[in-house]
Amino acid sequence: MKKILFIALIALSGFIMNAQDKTLYGFSAKTIDGKDFNFSSLKGKRVLIVNTASECGLTPQYKDLEALYKQYKDQNFVIIGFPANNFGSQEPGTNSDIKSFCSKNYGVTFQMMEKISVKGDDKHPIYKFLTEKKENGKMNAEVTWNFQKFLIDETGHLADFVGPQGSPKDEKIIQFISKK
Repeated sequence: MKKILFIALIALSGFIMNAQDKTLYGFSAKTIDGKDFNFSSLKGKRVLIVNTASECGLTPQYKDLEALYKQYKDQNFVIIGFPANNFGSQEPGTNSDIKSFCSKNYGVTFQMMEKISVKGDDKHPIYKFLTEKKENGKMNAEVTWNFQKFLIDETGHLADFVGPQGSPKDEKIIQFISKK
């Protein structure tokens, strides 16, 4: 019995170590323009990842996200937006439609990615990392609606998240960006 318990503990510790070893830097995705984007290019930066939608009551958060990006982009901070149509079909457009909407209505200059799924069986791998403790080694953080914000530290590890209703100017986000 002791031998079985010992083997189980070793396997569990290896599983935990593997999750803690995963970082944002091991992922890639397509930009809204269809270009490959390797997240290893963000090494040393603090990152806010947000799932977005163009027809949501929270869509005006684009304005505050853009303001946040402009204010802190020279301090090793980036925002990555992932359009998703998982909640109430509030992102029905094509990547081209979304890009045009973001630019025309909110002047978005932070990096937007191609439309993905942030929950369910077709959840994008980066969102598996962000939302599942077994992947990120830190916490479970199911995406509950559009504009959930994930904070990734400068080593590529999940640090925290702010729910959809939380403003991009939330004190938790400002402290995260400003932390030395």
